[in-house]
Amino acid sequence: MHAMQYEITLPADHDMGVIRHRVATRGHLLDDFPGLGLKAYLMRERGEDSPVNQYAPFYLWTRPEGMNAFLWGSGFQGVVRDFGRPVVQHWTGLSYEEGPASSALPRSATRHRSPVPASLSPADAVEAALEESRRLARSPGAVASALAADPRHWELLHFTLWDHDAPAAPGERFQVLHLSRPEQDLIAKGRQW
Repeated sequence: MHAMQYEITLPADHDMGVIRHRVATRGHLLDDFPGLGLKAYLMRERGEDSPVNQYAPFYLWTRPEGMNAFLWGSGFQGVVRDFGRPVVQHWTGLSYEEGPASSALPRSATRHRSPVPASLSPADAVEAALEESRRLARSPGAVASALAADPRHWELLHFTLWDHDAPAAPGERFQVLHLSRPEQDLIAKGRQW
């Protein structure tokens, strides 16, 4: 599994209805994309929960060929044409768990990125993060939870989909506008090694 996300930060006065319309009319285009486990079309609006207006799709890929086909094929070119070329962040998948609400359509998502302290061994940091990821996945209303790592920057990422408003927790909260999940059943459950 590979996790991927890009963030498009928009002006404070941007009409976020434009993003809602974009997802409503184009979101289905990846509903059968080969190699895509799931794509959460995420948005956050400037206000109480967010300092910015942002469109920030999050992907879990079942294999790198799917991610490459999207980035270098026609899929990503619409984003580049409409918004410019955003930085594409990506992480190696460490675990994936479906939650008690796995059959529900998610309404919100949380993303929490945290550095691995230099004073802690990477293996110990990952073990603690795996336990946290399992806890998140067991939470009431959790649809699915993934843990991933960026060893270049020694960063861990927790991503959780919820069937209700995202709980107050460390990290960022997003609205889920659409979920494409053509190969969700191919994402390996549990620890990825």
